[in-house]
Amino acid sequence: MATLARRVFKVVLFCGLFRLLLPYVHPYPVEWTESQSLAWLHAANRLDIRDPDDLFFWVTVAMNLIATTLAYVVIMRLWRHYRRRKKTIEG
Repeated sequence: MATLARRVFKVVLFCGLFRLLLPYVHPYPVEWTESQSLAWLHAANRLDIRDPDDLFFWVTVAMNLIATTLAYVVIMRLWRHYRRRKKTIEG
């Protein structure tokens, strides 16, 4: 039962971090300049994607997943370090 609770906590932590980082991690502001629009259009055309917004969406999701994974790994390592340190202090 404790293993299940830990796994559920980790999933909830990852989802919470993803949701927390969502408004802060993005490649550009909402309004694109003309040069940015052309760059996204050329990239989308090279990848055979009709709408540059679709490419932008998946790039943003990928960036958020990377940032969330990095934050999750840092939190887990800090937690393990804390637990190890606490265990050695207590005896």
